Amino acid sequence: MDIYKAGLRPLLFSGLKADPEALHRQTLRWLAALEDRPWAQQTLSKLYGCSHPALEQQLWDLPFANPLGLAAGFDKDGEAAGIWSAFGFGFAELGTVTLQAQPGNPLPRLFRLPQDQAALNRMGFNNQGAAALANRLQARQAGVQSRLRLGINLGKSKVTPLDQAAADYLGSFRLLKALGDYFVVNVSSPNTPGLRSLQASDQLEPILAAIQQENDGQQPLLIKIAPDLDWDEIQAVLDLAKTYRLAGIIATNTTIRRDLKTQTVGGIALAEQAGGISGAPLRQRATEVIRFIYQQTAGELPIIGVGGIFTAEDAWEKLTAGASLLQVYTGWIYEGPWMVQRILQGLLQRLEQAGLEQIQDAVGLSAGRALHPPSGVQSRL
Repeated sequence: MDIYKAGLRPLLFSGLKADPEALHRQTLRWLAALEDRPWAQQTLSKLYGCSHPALEQQLWDLPFANPLGLAAGFDKDGEAAGIWSAFGFGFAELGTVTLQAQPGNPLPRLFRLPQDQAALNRMGFNNQGAAALANRLQARQAGVQSRLRLGINLGKSKVTPLDQAAADYLGSFRLLKALGDYFVVNVSSPNTPGLRSLQASDQLEPILAAIQQENDGQQPLLIKIAPDLDWDEIQAVLDLAKTYRLAGIIATNTTIRRDLKTQTVGGIALAEQAGGISGAPLRQRATEVIRFIYQQTAGELPIIGVGGIFTAEDAWEKLTAGASLLQVYTGWIYEGPWMVQRILQGLLQRLEQAGLEQIQDAVGLSAGRALHPPSGVQSRL
């Protein structure tokens, strides 16, 4: 029996009457305290790890011990950056971080939706700022030089006008560019006013141009997109990805759709609650977006797939649709710390069943390449 789901999760979800965000902050403090204790890391690795050569791959000239990573939003300020490999993750994405420190949106702003295996958040990029993250990573740089790859997710400061977004993103990148293994331009959160408008080509282009000019091809730069874009809008992002030599796409962020079993949250109708939905309701749409990107780019643009991954079957579905790497967040909260190990072991079983030797052999297996896109969209990559 799963100890977490049978005993600990019910206590955490209801028995403690704790605000989910307060519980999250406390968990990060505990994990940060374990980071400098080798015995704790070794114990956690034995409990939750899964290492196998078939899970390893090279992407952007970086070695990844396995394809499963922790999504942005869990460790915004890198407080526990050195601990995530002990839970079995092959990489972790820090942030979202903004140039200016900011408190985020008013409380409460994080809600669980157990009926839907989902969460609703309107955090608003609460973080200590890019300079604080840079200082923290520099101070512990020796400690995070391990097999764990670190991504850094960049957002726009709320106080920065939309027409100055490029300078804001660039400022964060300059402070952090030597401290991450890859970087992500996040223009798809629904919780910063106007942010999603930056996904439009005319708004996105100056941001990518500014960062890539500073970057000069040294660091892999990706963009994270919303699941709510239509096919033509996604294709426009792919065109810019080619123009500005992006290293990949993260598909997808949270959704603003509200077709769920849950009807009320915190005593308020779900339709009236602002924020993005993550977890199981995203599963199908995120996979569709991954498959579309893979087909439109003939598999040449790496994809990090995120949205509704709870089981090895969920992970396999996204890999075979075209994702090279995967990220989890909400699923990890619902399934518990053994989830990573279960998924990785399940992926090894599926590789064996499919007669494949390496995890990258499964990427795009069910998607095909250069297939007919949805009506009205032509492949231009």
